[in-house]
Amino acid sequence: ESSSTEVFSPELLGLYYSRLFPYHFLYDWLSYEQKTTLFSKREFSFTIEPAPGEEIYIRYQSFSTQEELTKAIMKRRPNKIDIGAIFSHPPKDHNAVQAKFHTEQRELVFDIDLTDYDDVRMCGCSGAKICNKCWTYMTMAIEIMDSGLREDFGFKHIAWFYSGRRGVHCWVSDSAARQLTNEARSALAAYFEVSLGSDKNKKVSLPYPLHPMLARSYTKLEPMFVQHVLPETGHKLLANEEHWTKLLDTLPEAAKPVRKKMAEAWKDEDSTPEEKWNTLKKHLNIFIGKNKGGNSKNAKIVSASDKMQIESWPAQTVFRQTYPRLDVNVSKMQNHLLKSPFCVHPKTGRVCVPMDVTKIESFDPFAVPTLDQLQQEIDSYTTTDGQNVTHDWQKTSLKEPFEYFQKQFLEPLRQELRKEQRDLAEQRAAQTGDF
Repeated sequence: ESSSTEVFSPELLGLYYSRLFPYHFLYDWLSYEQKTTLFSKREFSFTIEPAPGEEIYIRYQSFSTQEELTKAIMKRRPNKIDIGAIFSHPPKDHNAVQAKFHTEQRELVFDIDLTDYDDVRMCGCSGAKICNKCWTYMTMAIEIMDSGLREDFGFKHIAWFYSGRRGVHCWVSDSAARQLTNEARSALAAYFEVSLGSDKNKKVSLPYPLHPMLARSYTKLEPMFVQHVLPETGHKLLANEEHWTKLLDTLPEAAKPVRKKMAEAWKDEDSTPEEKWNTLKKHLNIFIGKNKGGNSKNAKIVSASDKMQIESWPAQTVFRQTYPRLDVNVSKMQNHLLKSPFCVHPKTGRVCVPMDVTKIESFDPFAVPTLDQLQQEIDSYTTTDGQNVTHDWQKTSLKEPFEYFQKQFLEPLRQELRKEQRDLAEQRAAQTGDF
């Protein structure tokens, strides 16, 4: 990464806000086809830096039009923009209406951050530092959350964004998601939560047998766990004796004979991490009599609760390493602010770009453009025949993620909202006999 002075400065930010920031996307999305009625009641907050190192946080900003929003952002040049709920009144008037002022709706949002994976990141990264090895944890989290939100809750209008540094944000914009109460949001977040244990007690708490959502997650996560967590090229869980000894030590006490057998066998054999994992699972199944030809002598000695613990151990291990670690407080309250998509992370200078969920495995956080790169791209852009450029961002590497957002998220959302409005108008006409 370049030093922060090169990737982020008031001048570069001024250029970004005046030429590249997609105000039209934000307005078209957040007005939900109701022009100013919803948009004007939306809270925006700005973090500005009037002098180096001096931050001022301004809440309860609101704007009636796209032009007002554009003007305010270009004037203030906020280092960070947060988006809050839609309130009963325009948030800028909140002091005048005090008692009546309350949240009415808000997208269902999720925030996942790599710092919450520090206890399983074995790539050398911790805190804000990331690499392509640990970024795979974000890929896995998106796979699980996106499929759960679509398959189990029927949501369709889901947008994922890179946070600009070390995490991802999810915005669910379906009407049903926006209307959810705080209680419903808490219940929905709890549905996805799994107790992954603490530093002192590493025990993962999973229901037995696995809930269908967790069984589906395990089917998705195990191949990724084998590919990205076990080998030397990943987090080394079964790559050398030091690491596999630690893993074998997490086996239930009752499975001691298996632990001993594996530790001895692996010392002398040249098997791959994937082969070790499959052999270990096979021996555990034999030990509890789950496989045909299993050692029934052992199976009779092992108690029912031990058997259950041993059978759950592979899933517990995979979940401890790879299951999404949500910051659930972000999801529970309508009133919770979350960083606006499309703004720029001040520490990296990278734009919070939309992520194509169909190509999530190939997303590279280090390929996300920085402000200085974008300036160079604009300066060196030359018109080519037949290219229709209406926005400056189309001249830069923001073109692909921004067009993805426009075509795959914004257009389908607007089409559905228009259809809802037509259906509602027809219903009203039918009720009043006014065809």
